[in-house]
Amino acid sequence: MRVLVPTLCFLLIYTPMLAAKWDRPFIDEAGSPTPSSVEEKDRSWKEGAMSLPPWPDDRDLVEFSVDDPGSRFRYYIDGKHLSIGADGAVRYTLVVESQSGVRNLSFEGLRCTPGGVFKLYAYGNNGRFEAIDGDWIPIQGRHHDKLHRDLHQHILCIPRGFEPRSKRDMIHAMRARVPDKASTGFLPD
Repeated sequence: MRVLVPTLCFLLIYTPMLAAKWDRPFIDEAGSPTPSSVEEKDRSWKEGAMSLPPWPDDRDLVEFSVDDPGSRFRYYIDGKHLSIGADGAVRYTLVVESQSGVRNLSFEGLRCTPGGVFKLYAYGNNGRFEAIDGDWIPIQGRHHDKLHRDLHQHILCIPRGFEPRSKRDMIHAMRARVPDKASTGFLPD
């Protein structure tokens, strides 16, 4: 009888816990949803120093298209001040122009990580940039943001290479006007 009571107590206490563990076969499994071949290699990335560029000259603007058939905007990057920082971030002045000629300017940075991230450093206002305190924003999952997705996937970064293209190749990809054909190796029709 003395052995039976502790055994019953043990079974009453631990049986529900063991059953709960068996009912959750996939919840406690460890593992990354991203394959190790595309995970960020350097998680200790540090942002380098950055200074605001001068106001862009229209002669330095390089027009590019965005994969958005319904877009009513024209997109430009200041090719003269497009740069790749020592930290690997691509920094550029973006000009978005409406059909009526109204322009919005921003100074941004983009990192060529597997999902891509971008950051707004400043907005243009009255011929000068006004700095803002922005954070790095993930591009992956922002389905409505075709602009930054195309900059990441087709213009500024080496496809599946997760590093910036050379400045010359970035400008070539913008001037090709059809970014995905420019990097596939196929000749245009």
